[in-house]
Amino acid sequence: MCTGIFYNISQEITVPDDGTLSRTLYRDDVVKVVLFGFAPGQELSEHTAAVPAILHFLEGEANVGIAGRSHDAGPGSWFYMQANTPHTITAKTPVKMLR
Repeated sequence: MCTGIFYNISQEITVPDDGTLSRTLYRDDVVKVVLFGFAPGQELSEHTAAVPAILHFLEGEANVGIAGRSHDAGPGSWFYMQANTPHTITAKTPVKMLR
């Protein structure tokens, strides 16, 4: 059974002028999907997730730190992290990202 359909997921969030905005698009007992909008220069400081996580960049450019290694991200970039992997995200431009 399908309970969520998005034909253009990027249109589901607007990047704020300043700050970070998040919107939960789907949640069940197994999966949580969150769409983020980052203003340029905004950062999610180092943190971990208790479950595996995927970062999929839809628009913009960012730097992603994973377990102490730095990675450039742009539209189409995709990262998988096992549970409890420390990571950071810093937006270089306006960014839309799905997690």
